[in-house]
Amino acid sequence: MKEKVREYYGKVLTGSADLKTSACCTGDEMPSHVRPILSRIHEDVSARYYGCGLVLPDSLEGCTVLDLGCGAGRDLFLLSALVGPSGRAIGVDMTPEQLAVARKYQEYHRQAFGHPESNVRVLEGEIEALEALGIPDASVDIVVSNCVVNLVEDKRRVFEGVRRVLKPGGEFYFSDVYADRRVPDELRADPVLYGECLSGALYWNDFLAMARSSGFGDPRIVESRPLTVDDPELARRTGPVCFFTATCRLFGIEGLEPDCEDYGQAVRYRGTLPSHPHLFRLDDHHRFETGRLVPVCGNTFRMLRESRFGKDFDFYGDFERHLGIFPGCGAVLPEGARTDKNAPARSDNCC
Repeated sequence: MKEKVREYYGKVLTGSADLKTSACCTGDEMPSHVRPILSRIHEDVSARYYGCGLVLPDSLEGCTVLDLGCGAGRDLFLLSALVGPSGRAIGVDMTPEQLAVARKYQEYHRQAFGHPESNVRVLEGEIEALEALGIPDASVDIVVSNCVVNLVEDKRRVFEGVRRVLKPGGEFYFSDVYADRRVPDELRADPVLYGECLSGALYWNDFLAMARSSGFGDPRIVESRPLTVDDPELARRTGPVCFFTATCRLFGIEGLEPDCEDYGQAVRYRGTLPSHPHLFRLDDHHRFETGRLVPVCGNTFRMLRESRFGKDFDFYGDFERHLGIFPGCGAVLPEGARTDKNAPARSDNCC
C-alpha cells in the first residue's frame, strides 16, 4: 500500500482538482493574520495542497516545527513564515515528485518572506521512521501533520516517533480523517479509497487509545466536520461507514490524567498572543477571555503552564487537594455514588 500511495500522490494526482472526495479539502476559514502570508505562497505549491484542516497553531515565533507529510510544501512554507528567521521549519515526505516542487520554490519563499537565509529543511523519508532521518530526541517544539497519518499503515510508530522528538511540553497539532467504526479489510485494500484518505482512517476510539498509549494523555479536539463522498461509485463502496475530519492537539506532558480532575485551580489569560488580544481558544470547549479568571481542571492547568503558552497566563492553585471530577466534565459517577455533594454528571458545557 505504501508504494500505491506514493504513486497516487506522485503520478495520479497532479493537483487538488484531481481529488474524488472532500476528505483532503480544508473546511476551516484561514485566520486573518495568515491570509497575507498565504497570498505569497507560489501558485504551483498551492495547487498541490491536499490538507483537510488548518495546522497553524499559535505562538510559533522562534520555534522548531516538523511537518509530517509536507508534500509540495504549502503548510511548510506558511510555517516558515510564522516561526520567523530565528525558527526552523522541517518537512518530511516520501513522494519525490512532491518534494521536487517544495525544493524548487524554497529560495522563492525565502525571498518572499524576507529571511536572510532559508529556515526550511526538506527531508525525503517515511513519517513512521523518523529515527532514520536523524532527528534527535526532544529537539522539536511542535509537530504538525495535515491529512497524512491516515495514509500510513503503522500509525502507532508515527505517534511514538513524534513523542520521541518532541521537547517536554511540546505539541503534536494535526488534522486527519477518522471513521465512526473500524474500516473493513476489503476497503482498506482499495488503493483509490486509501489514496483519497478514507480507507486508512482510524476508528475514533482506536485513535484515542493509540494516542494515550504512545504518551499523549488527554487528546483535545480543536475543530471537526463531517465528510461527504460525492463520487457515486466511491459512496457505494464505503457503504454505511461515516467519515469525519478532526484537528487535534496532543501535548507531550508526562502524567496527564485520563479524566478532567478538579484541584480548585484557575487561570487568567493575559491577552498577550498577538493574533488573540481578546480571546484565546485552546480547544473546542476551552475559551479564555482576556483578564477573566477561569476555573480549569488539572490537565488544562498543566497544558497551559508547561507548554509554550505558560508566559501568556497567570496561574492560581496547586495539586495539594483533590476535589473529584471537574464539574461538567470528566467521567460520570455511577448513579448510586451521586449525592448533592458530588460534582454534576457530564454535560455539553465541558470545562
